Amino acid sequence: MKVKTLEELVNEGALEGKRVFIRADMNVPRDAEGNVTDDHRLKESMPAVKMALKGGAGVMVCSHLGRPKEGELTEQDSLAKVAETFGKMLGMPIRFEKDWLNGVDVKPGEVVILENCRGNVGEKKNDPELVKKMAKLCDVYVNDAFGTAHRAQATTDGLAREAEVACAGPLLAKEIKALTKAVAEAKRPLVAIVGGSKVSTKLTILKHLAPLVDTLIVGGGIANTFLLAEGHHIGTSLAEPALVGECKEVMKIMKEKGGHLPLPVDVVVAHHIGYDAGFRICDLDDIEADEMILDIGPKTSKMLAEYLKDAKTIIWNGPVGVFEMDNFKEGTRDLAEKVAEATANGAFTIVGGGDTIAAAKAFKVADKVSYISTGGGAFLEFLEGKTLPAIAALQERTK
Repeated sequence: MKVKTLEELVNEGALEGKRVFIRADMNVPRDAEGNVTDDHRLKESMPAVKMALKGGAGVMVCSHLGRPKEGELTEQDSLAKVAETFGKMLGMPIRFEKDWLNGVDVKPGEVVILENCRGNVGEKKNDPELVKKMAKLCDVYVNDAFGTAHRAQATTDGLAREAEVACAGPLLAKEIKALTKAVAEAKRPLVAIVGGSKVSTKLTILKHLAPLVDTLIVGGGIANTFLLAEGHHIGTSLAEPALVGECKEVMKIMKEKGGHLPLPVDVVVAHHIGYDAGFRICDLDDIEADEMILDIGPKTSKMLAEYLKDAKTIIWNGPVGVFEMDNFKEGTRDLAEKVAEATANGAFTIVGGGDTIAAAKAFKVADKVSYISTGGGAFLEFLEGKTLPAIAALQERTK
């Protein structure tokens, strides 16, 4: 996935005196008063702004916030307080522009934060007239919002095609590099871990990854449906019997290519999900009719560790149990620690998806893996083998 980058333009001296429009991702969590409660995405957005300023540009930063109704922005939808926080973090005065479509006066060395782009009528539908208006505002367009790369919207796709110059910011460039390294240029053995509650939400990913990986580890409710496909009794465990046939297809792909799809051999079971739930560890064939699987057991963890220790590339999306509860967290904790160990031994490891990132942070391995993807839906669609419109647009401009 070759694209022009902002760093390349800076090194070429191509930003001096230019107006740069950065599509960032400032869609941050806020409290009831609109104050930012987690500034991680703002920190991730800063390098692009600093890079453009270093290149001698005047900078406009554009982002969405939440899901407002187009043309009807409320105070709660406004980026004003987010902009204020970003300015403090940046350590310089910035300007906030509420009505910006008809022109923005920005001089070299200045930073202007633009109001929520999803308030503009036509943003979601990638309206050509809206795109032309925005293109007139800038000399250079920069996409640095991987989390929206799967959306073909005015500020993510249309502007990338219409602007005089278009490129990827440092965050988007990092994502492209990491995803390419994890799949297209992966060192082998390549292991994918796909967990979660339902096969239906990850079926496309499973079918896309099966021909590509050497080992496919499934966990959570997804693994339960695969266990049904193998003919096991799983008590009252969450599963999707209607998708047993689909699971068998994935298993067939892995078997015919000589790959591995290791399923649990022991599990942690309980009669209900809860912090107060009594639980026990049992072999797979000892599950009682009124028990449900809520985690993998120690034998399974040890078995999976053998696949992970030899891996050269690991893609991890989804926990293998109800890790938020102490009584069902050990399987995901063991897995997280083994992914971190593989990283320390030279494997390239990439983690993506909200629950997976939460697990990595909970078990203190977030800083011990090679890369954490910032895009939830975009990361999943990439694993599904789908074309990400925003990246495709930049690729076409690079040709």
